Amino acid sequence: MSKSDPNAPKRLALIASKGTLDWAYPPFILATAAGAMGWEVGIFFTFFGLPLLKPVLTTQVTPIGNPAMPMKMPFGPEGFQGINWPIPQMVMTNVPGFNALATTLMKQTFENKGVASIEELRQMAIELDVRMIGCQMTMDVFGFKREDFIKECEIGGAATFLEYAADADVQLFV
Repeated sequence: MSKSDPNAPKRLALIASKGTLDWAYPPFILATAAGAMGWEVGIFFTFFGLPLLKPVLTTQVTPIGNPAMPMKMPFGPEGFQGINWPIPQMVMTNVPGFNALATTLMKQTFENKGVASIEELRQMAIELDVRMIGCQMTMDVFGFKREDFIKECEIGGAATFLEYAADADVQLFV
């Protein structure tokens, strides 16, 4: 696709390098929005983003490594939303089971607000012909095989993605 063609669709190139629940949303939301607008979209899944291409997703919230996570969490079951539960950082990072609880509450809040799940967004991306490229180097480093991932993705290296991204109107690392 050449940028000199004025009739060519816009092109979005994304890099997804994180696989936690909160970091899984941005690439899939951006990809499906652009795809629905008629853009060509490619996502390069690398490092910890690569498991987002596994058939069964096990994304979780992780406050560790996410210092911007609010100390008060205004999410949870209907009726409890709007109550800010003050949660000290020490609890968020050291109490066994907290990540599982936070994940359950966040998923429930998203569902209550009508936000699609990561699985639903990924399926929409497939239906919108979003090009999903799994990083070959990351596969080699972490010991993944092609059969570990959904059939709709392709496997390629940095050069594969860069060829695609070179003609992109928008390139984002999310």
